Amino acid sequence: MNGEDARLVTEIRAALRSAADASKAEPMRAYMKSDMPFLGVQKPHRALALRPVLRARLLGTREQWDAAIRELWDHAAFREERYAATDLAQVRAYAEWATDPVSLQLYDHMIVTGAWWDHVDDVAIRLVGAVLRTHPCETSPVIRAWSRDADRWRRRTSVICQVRSGEDTDVDLLRECVLANIDDPDFFLRKGIGWALRQQAKIDPAWVRTFVSIHSGQLSALSRREAMRNILSGG
Repeated sequence: MNGEDARLVTEIRAALRSAADASKAEPMRAYMKSDMPFLGVQKPHRALALRPVLRARLLGTREQWDAAIRELWDHAAFREERYAATDLAQVRAYAEWATDPVSLQLYDHMIVTGAWWDHVDDVAIRLVGAVLRTHPCETSPVIRAWSRDADRWRRRTSVICQVRSGEDTDVDLLRECVLANIDDPDFFLRKGIGWALRQQAKIDPAWVRTFVSIHSGQLSALSRREAMRNILSGG
């Protein structure tokens, strides 16, 4: 990595350090149960610190964009640097690269190495979900494969990646990914299933009600409760 991508990474790291609040670092680390330390930059302050940097120094090639994200991610000394990598991936100027199915290789790396809900959920919903909506034919087979993968974070990604898809949700894909994990005892998968179904209930409550009724014996109590929350509350 050299040139504009290296300079951008340096400026991002400097911006994060300038916004650091040491008094918040340890509570943030403890809450996230993170082995990696925090600088103590909460999300609103991170957004304010990074916005001028990300706007002022735009990268000219996809290779530079990918390299900068990987540098921030793979060589992070603080967890906020990985958050910044995800922020960089979502900059509107890079939307064409971010929604290209080729970028699934990058996102998969972030999912597997991030291996915790704060990283995985952002990548799954904001990045993988966007690729799926933009290129469904190329992306759906990858999501299906992830739904049956040994890695629980790939499987959680397959379940929750459509929670922001609204009317564009591929219901058949959602059903398949949920059913592939419906018996799994893992908390994050059970919570993810409930979350995905709850979001779908905002669009098609009848479909969710029927799904839960048919698979009630397989769904965990947590998944059922989350799935039906909006329906039972009338929300």
